[in-house]
Amino acid sequence: MVASDVYHLSYEKGYEIQGLENFEGKEDYYCFHAGSKFDEQGRVVTNGGRVLGVTAKGATLKEARAKAYEATEWVSFDNKYMRHDIGKAIDEI
Repeated sequence: MVASDVYHLSYEKGYEIQGLENFEGKEDYYCFHAGSKFDEQGRVVTNGGRVLGVTAKGATLKEARAKAYEATEWVSFDNKYMRHDIGKAIDEI
């Protein structure tokens, strides 16, 4: 999950999301919109606390998790926040 900083409290909206084109043509990588919208200029901008859900497929759960975290670096916006502990238990198995 790519979120706005302090998404669980309050956050600013309207930051342009850049890099979504990096998912085009990439097999096994997916970006799901959650807290985003088109603004008046047709740009994709943040509109919620949990902004994008990024996921990936892999031969193993560990590979899928690593690929998903890799793909979160393909997008950027002001106030971007990432948790790196989601699915951590997969790496410990």
